Amino acid sequence: MTFFKEIFSKNIRLKIPFLENEGYEIFMKREDLIHPIISGNKFRKLKYNIKEIKNKNLKLVTFGGAFSNHLLAVAYISKIEKIKAIGIVRGEELHNFKLNPTLKKCIDYGMKLKFVSRDEYRLRHEKKYLEKLISKHNNAFIIPEGGTNELGIKGCEEILNSKDIDYFETICVPVGSGGTISGIINSSSSKQKILGFSSLKKSNITVQINKFVNKNNYKIIDENYFGGYAKFNSQLVDFINEFYYNYEIKLDPIYNSKMIFRILNDLRSNKWNYGKKILLINTGGLQSIDGFNKRLKEKKCATIDFTF
Repeated sequence: MTFFKEIFSKNIRLKIPFLENEGYEIFMKREDLIHPIISGNKFRKLKYNIKEIKNKNLKLVTFGGAFSNHLLAVAYISKIEKIKAIGIVRGEELHNFKLNPTLKKCIDYGMKLKFVSRDEYRLRHEKKYLEKLISKHNNAFIIPEGGTNELGIKGCEEILNSKDIDYFETICVPVGSGGTISGIINSSSSKQKILGFSSLKKSNITVQINKFVNKNNYKIIDENYFGGYAKFNSQLVDFINEFYYNYEIKLDPIYNSKMIFRILNDLRSNKWNYGKKILLINTGGLQSIDGFNKRLKEKKCATIDFTF
C-alpha cells in the first residue's frame, strides 16, 4: 500500500496587513494540498484504518451525510485499494432525489450507498447496531463517521512536526467529529494552546475528545456566526472569495473558512487572548463546494469563485 506515504505539509505565512505591525505571526499548514480528493485530515484518518482493512482483507462500512468529505475520500481510496465499501447516508428521502455531486462521485468510485432515516442514523454509535452491521456485511470493518477512532487519531498525531511543537503558542483546527484535534492535542506540547473551532452550534464534542486525549491544553469554540453545520450566507461566500483573491488559498464553506473568519474577527476586534505565534491547520474539504454552488445558483446568489 504505497498511497499513504509519509507526508509533511508546508507552513506558509499569511501576511495580514492590520496585524503585521502588532507582532503577530500567523501561519497556515497546507494539509489541503496533500491530495485533491483525500486531502488534509481525511488522508491522516484513513491511513492506518485502510492499512488494517487491507491486512485483514475485510469489507468496509462507514457513515456520512449528503455532502460528506469523509464518504468521498473513503470511496476513492477503496477504489484504489480494491476494497468493497458501503456508505450509510443520513436521510432516507435522498434515495428518491437527484444525487448531489458528492454522492454521485461516491457511486462512480464503486461505493454502495444505503440511505437510512435520521432515527436509524442516530444509532451509528450504538454497540448493538454496529454489531448487526458487522454481522450483516460478513465481518466488515466499520470506520466511524468522520474517521474518528484510535487508528484515525494515530494518523492525526502525525500532522504536527517538531518545529510546530517548539515554535507556535497556539494551534487552531476545525472540528467535526473530534478526531483531528484529538491527534493534535496528543502530539502537541502541554505549553501550547489548541483551539478547536466546531462546525456545530452546540457540539458537546469535548465528551468525544476526552476519550482519546492525554492532555487538557485545549478549548472548543462552537460555531456561532453562520447558524450551524453547513449553514452559510453571502458574507461567508464573500469572505471565501476575498481570501482566495488575497492569498490564492481555497477555503471550504463548512470548516476552514468559518474558523479563519472567526479568528480574524476576534483579532480585528481585540478579542484574541491566545498568543501571537499562531498556526492554522487547513484540513481541506473542497469537494463540498460544487454542491454549495449548486444551491447558491438555485437561490440566484453569488457563488464561490476561484477563477480570479
